[in-house]
Amino acid sequence: MRRRLDRIRNWSHRWGDDPAESPSTSDTECNEEVLSRTPPALQEDPKTDLNEVKGHLEITLLEKHFLQEELRKLREEENSVDTLREALEKEHCRNVELEQKIKNMSRRLEDATGAAPIAPPPQALGAAEKDKEDMYSRFQRWLLRYLGVDFQDFNFQPEEEVAEPDEQLSARRLTENMRRLKRGLRPVTNFMRDLSALSSWYSVYTSAIAFTMYMYATWRGWTISMFLFLAVLRLSLNYLIARGWRIQWSIVPEISEPVEPPREDLTVTEKFQLVLHVAQKVQNIFGRMADILEKIKNLFMWVEPKLTKKLYVALWVLFIASCLLPYKVLGLIIGVVAGVKFFIINFIFRSCPKLRERYDTAHIVWTSLPTDLQLRERGDPSLSRRVPPGEDVGAGRSFSTKRGAFHEVFNLPESELPLTACEGGWRCCLINRDKKTPTDYIRHGVLYVTENHLCFECSRSSSSKRNKVIKLLDIVDIQKYKVLSVLQGFGMGISITTPSTQKPLVFGAMANRDEAFHLISSQHKKMVAMVTAAIPET
Repeated sequence: MRRRLDRIRNWSHRWGDDPAESPSTSDTECNEEVLSRTPPALQEDPKTDLNEVKGHLEITLLEKHFLQEELRKLREEENSVDTLREALEKEHCRNVELEQKIKNMSRRLEDATGAAPIAPPPQALGAAEKDKEDMYSRFQRWLLRYLGVDFQDFNFQPEEEVAEPDEQLSARRLTENMRRLKRGLRPVTNFMRDLSALSSWYSVYTSAIAFTMYMYATWRGWTISMFLFLAVLRLSLNYLIARGWRIQWSIVPEISEPVEPPREDLTVTEKFQLVLHVAQKVQNIFGRMADILEKIKNLFMWVEPKLTKKLYVALWVLFIASCLLPYKVLGLIIGVVAGVKFFIINFIFRSCPKLRERYDTAHIVWTSLPTDLQLRERGDPSLSRRVPPGEDVGAGRSFSTKRGAFHEVFNLPESELPLTACEGGWRCCLINRDKKTPTDYIRHGVLYVTENHLCFECSRSSSSKRNKVIKLLDIVDIQKYKVLSVLQGFGMGISITTPSTQKPLVFGAMANRDEAFHLISSQHKKMVAMVTAAIPET
């Protein structure tokens, strides 16, 4: 930087002076000679003075810019010097503390090895105190020699919590984390699948051998030993697999899942669909976990007294049996009951669902337990959008939207209610290409499917005129639609053609597009088949 400034200054001096003039001449002579050489037309021209001033001004601006750069670099160097100085002071303090610890350790070692003390102990000290000091020093020396532990190591110091940096939201990172979670849960899911296969007698020979071994181990009192042996065997097999052995054994045959190759050239629509798909999976997982935890909490909090009473009686029976019976007999009874329930009773209940609904107490209790959301919906019937457990889906089922009762919002009979698969509706936007105004061209709302109609509720208007009701029999064609044809990849819309509209209606920005498409198309085919079957009879 300094070299550049020197060059600019030399250039400014050369530009202001005459290059043909020698440096030994005086200023007056130079001025006279220059004036004599220049023509008279240029001697009195003011433009030359302005050009000189302009040149000097540009030079000063350049010098100012370079000086500012120099000043900024010097300030940065000063800040770095300050940080280095602080780090050096911390290291110095740390070295001083370490030196102090070393000195204390050396003093203790000298005292322990019987070095000559500085001041002789008084003769008044008894033999008991000397023995205590010798025992203390011996114990401390033993700890330091064999365990490497000093008493100062037990000084508790609060650990500094370092905040982990938050990663930015990325579609690629999100899908990668979901795949990692799926791979991590694969051993657990495989284990649960094998247990289910054993209980359902998927392989008759394997289930029979497992049942025989389990009952024999339970009769002999080797149940815990058997489970520990199976755990050791599983770890041994994992060791052989890690060493390169190809050992594959499973009750249920492995199903190879298609592996999607990673794509880097994802379009905006594909990224949006990917994020919505992953977010839907995460939402479903969190919802199931919340339902399980809430059911367990409500079971122990006597929210349903009839269900909790069964658990209460069972616990009392187990407590009395544990007090009266020996542990060997009690373990035999529990093991036999668990084996019969797992291998025989579960198989019967899975084969006959009606018997399970009547006599499987654990299944009845678990399915009848309400969650907090269901309890809230029971308290406020106007918010109920689900069928309460045990209620028939037919008559007596009520449904209401945000605007009011469903049949009143869409001017339909009371028997017309949303199907079970779409009780919550699908959020989307209705694109009516026959309209020209922006408010009528795109409407945001919720789409419902009933037995005979397709209903769209506009969310931004309280008027029922903006709602759309389409009969399923009036639909001419149903197709998956790409909202923006410029973008690559799959769209997120459904186009429905009716005779009353010139252009097809498009329900776009739908997260569950495939589910809605299959439900609408199947219900439409069902209604058309019913009408065609009823025509010959008439």
